Amino acid sequence: MIRLKKYVVFILSFVLLYIVFQILSGLLLTALYTPDFSSINNNVSQEVLFGQTSIIPFLGTLLVATLAYFLSRKIFISSNK
Repeated sequence: MIRLKKYVVFILSFVLLYIVFQILSGLLLTALYTPDFSSINNNVSQEVLFGQTSIIPFLGTLLVATLAYFLSRKIFISSNK
């Protein structure tokens, strides 16, 4: 049960750090963005298009974090023996 508790704490802290990192990198990228006005034609559209989002990269990162957790636990346990 202790292993599961440590895993849950690890994953929750990882998810929290991941979200904070994503927000901070988005803020930084937005603050440093410089639009390219040379490519603007007379036909300027007033419609804003955002790209599609996907949960797949987050799930992949979560899977890698889980594998890293169990691998580090296995190495740590085998090095203590």
